[in-house]
Amino acid sequence: MPQEDHQWVSTALFRVSAKGKLELQDHLQLWYFPPQPSLIYHQLPTSARFFAHPLLLWMPYRLWKVRFLCTDPACKHTLSSGGLHRRVRQVLDIDRFYNLVTETLICSKCRRSYLSWNREILEQLDMAHRSEFRVILTRRVIRLLRERGLGNGPVRLIGQLKENHSEEWLKRVACYTRACAGFISKGCLLTPTFEEPPKPVALPSYKWLSVVYSQDILYRLEDIKASITSTYGSILKLDSTRKITKKLSGPAKGTAQWLTSVGNEMGQVLISVLTAGEGPGLDLMAGGLVDRYEAAGVDPPVALYVDCGCCKEVGETKLKARFSGWPNLIVRLDIWHFMRRLAVGCTTDAHQLYPTFMARMSACIFEWDAADLNKLREAKRAQLTGHGWTALTEKQLDRQITKEELELHCRRRTRGEEQTIQLLDQLISELISDKGKDALGVPLLDPIRMQHIWLVQKRHVKCIQDPPDVALYTQTGTIKKGGVELQTLRCARGSTSLESFHCHLNRFIPGELIGVQYLLRQNDKPLQDMAPDSEEAETLLEQIEMQQPVEADEGFEELDCMEAVDEHSRAGLDRVDELAEYLVELRNEKGLTITNQQAATIALRAQKGMFLVLLVLLLNGQIVAA
Repeated sequence: MPQEDHQWVSTALFRVSAKGKLELQDHLQLWYFPPQPSLIYHQLPTSARFFAHPLLLWMPYRLWKVRFLCTDPACKHTLSSGGLHRRVRQVLDIDRFYNLVTETLICSKCRRSYLSWNREILEQLDMAHRSEFRVILTRRVIRLLRERGLGNGPVRLIGQLKENHSEEWLKRVACYTRACAGFISKGCLLTPTFEEPPKPVALPSYKWLSVVYSQDILYRLEDIKASITSTYGSILKLDSTRKITKKLSGPAKGTAQWLTSVGNEMGQVLISVLTAGEGPGLDLMAGGLVDRYEAAGVDPPVALYVDCGCCKEVGETKLKARFSGWPNLIVRLDIWHFMRRLAVGCTTDAHQLYPTFMARMSACIFEWDAADLNKLREAKRAQLTGHGWTALTEKQLDRQITKEELELHCRRRTRGEEQTIQLLDQLISELISDKGKDALGVPLLDPIRMQHIWLVQKRHVKCIQDPPDVALYTQTGTIKKGGVELQTLRCARGSTSLESFHCHLNRFIPGELIGVQYLLRQNDKPLQDMAPDSEEAETLLEQIEMQQPVEADEGFEELDCMEAVDEHSRAGLDRVDELAEYLVELRNEKGLTITNQQAATIALRAQKGMFLVLLVLLLNGQIVAA
């Protein structure tokens, strides 16, 4: 205990008994605060009055008469008080330290002793009494780390604490100096000698703060689990990624191949699991979600958005069988993934018409709600009129409405299966023609590949339609624009929020690897090594192949049997590439001539449809036969 606290603490806690010994006071309290400095000093001021610290007297057995039991399973005897413990601890606060004193509890049967701040004693207290122990469950320091974000970490918090402690110490030094100066100004026969103010206590490092924050998480682990497993939703999203598992290191490296998460329409994550496979490895997760809903008595979700496995030509899908506990669950394909599948038919995403193609495709799938759109136009016209814009036509008004305003204030709905197929057919046919070429004549779409992809993906148009009688938009508030009140909406369609969560996880984890020591499944069994080349992985893959037939990748398989064509649909472009690569390799030769073997190779490739390129090179004098 600091020297400046000795006198006032001994006076507050102890009294002299009839035998002349010190004993505790009868009426104790939880918090004790030091006496404040006097306003006017007629005697020499001391530094103890200005720099004394508060005291937390943690004696739950003595203060609240709580009954504690010995933690030994073979004993379980009632503990009794053994008096104050000799050790006094200083606890970090926002702007100062305070002292912590506890009591010793003794088991009269097995003679074991405990301190009241030990975890096994704290766990026997109810939540109301336990919350008074602020050493770990502090409401002032550690809670500042619970809202972790960009720039809010242990280093920043330690810097802020140092600033607060320095300001508080300087303020007390100023008060002490003022009292000393006031005492001198009264006049003294002899020059008084004042005590030096105590030096400020050094603050711990940010690493120590991280350790304490980890202990706080362990104390709240059951509450955190309850909070996470109490999250539900009526519209779920399922998405998997492999970017996170690539950062596993140490003994955990190779134990998982996929990170799969399930979110709801509010952007909240219901569950995230690490699995060895994306298919059968999710059975435990799906069964756990179904059991969670049933145990809580919550209505099952009505829709599930996925990026693959939405439907099957014959029979029930694996995903539907995995969530068999929800027979009425509607599985829908994320529309952005559907659009990306069609975009594979483009020659390049850097094409001049690529943004136009994606925008036209979105217009073929969605339509804006007429009532919401008219109300937004009314508000936008009133807003522009107030800024001096008058006599605007409908087209001029629509140009002033931004994409963000449409998404915030207007609802969209899908057009229906038949109309969507008809519009996409027209769009693809139009862009396959000469209208789909840029200023240099480069086509946007590969005709053969695009026709094949559209033939395969056409059956998924019904999977991207909005579920019937399901509200996909939630009103989050209202806003006034131009005197017209508009509603702000949040859309629950698609799995974009979950993909953003995975992107955040990948960027949030520092460095290239995760230092995970072990991973547990839901049944508390450690995961096995599931590296791609391990024996366990090969055995599991063989079992999966025997039990579950492999489905086609729905338009994304390699087209090895098809020849490459040029922009005029003429076959043989792959042979042109082979010859071009060989001629480029010849540039590395040091000599100015080529050998007979190299000339024969060029001639052989030329006989396969490449004589035009060879002829051009010979006419330009770039090749001279030996």
